Amino acid sequence: MLFWSRMRERVAVDLLRWTPKGTLSRGIGWAARRKVPRPLRRAVYGGFARYVGADLSVMNEPIDAFERFDDFFTRRLRDGARPIAEGDGVVVSPVDGVVSETGTAENGRLIQCKGRDYTIAGLLADAVEARSFEGGAYATVYLAPRDYHRIHSPAEGKVTGYRHIPGAFFPVNPVSVRNVAGLFSINERLVTYLDSDVGRVAVVAVAATGVGWITVAYDREVRTHRSGAPGRHGWAQRYASPRPLGRGAELGMFHLGSTVILLFEPGRVRLNASTGQVLRVGERIGAKALGQREAAA
Repeated sequence: MLFWSRMRERVAVDLLRWTPKGTLSRGIGWAARRKVPRPLRRAVYGGFARYVGADLSVMNEPIDAFERFDDFFTRRLRDGARPIAEGDGVVVSPVDGVVSETGTAENGRLIQCKGRDYTIAGLLADAVEARSFEGGAYATVYLAPRDYHRIHSPAEGKVTGYRHIPGAFFPVNPVSVRNVAGLFSINERLVTYLDSDVGRVAVVAVAATGVGWITVAYDREVRTHRSGAPGRHGWAQRYASPRPLGRGAELGMFHLGSTVILLFEPGRVRLNASTGQVLRVGERIGAKALGQREAAA
């Protein structure tokens, strides 16, 4: 039985390799931005929510208030729906989702799943930046279609810059994670760098099939797939004046769903999230690691 299950996975992934994923994703994104007539909205959005298991009780607007499917998919939550954990040096979940992997980046490598790993340098497309996070803690969180799709800051700090990295649009569901080597360093990414109260942090938003684009809250000009933006090699920005971002403050959003990877400097953060754990925005997942003097006290 397991053999046939694995065979079906392999066939599905092989078929996907030949699918024009970029064209498909842009097409889905285009469709998601078309206006939905008000009389159809409850049926369309409600049917989708029932199919994927989305919780609509925490929305801050009526379901028929969303003109487009993308508006519905990137919906805000009502005030207080996601309390932000308090405390000095606390690290919180940036998204609603499930932890697919967590650990320490040994020798500059991150675990994708059992038997597969990839490099920080490949993920960030920057060998110099990668050295800052070698030996540090990391966490990978998968957002399913049912989840809230805005991304929030995991720590108190300032945005120092970002980097867009063009790539493929493979799905990032468990089947693809098990079967596509180096998946997270193949797909399109948008990396936000923070100087925070727990050290330097990289928040990596990984695109996937169906992700029309990724936007950020700290800079209205940052938008993947934007008209006139460099496409083949991506683009990057280092801010002369870093932009403040409170713990739990909105950082950006996926226009349709994907995965977020958090990278921390070595010895700065101790994570307590575990593989398979269901997370909510603002939930404590770790804290600043104690130094020798602090631990002795």
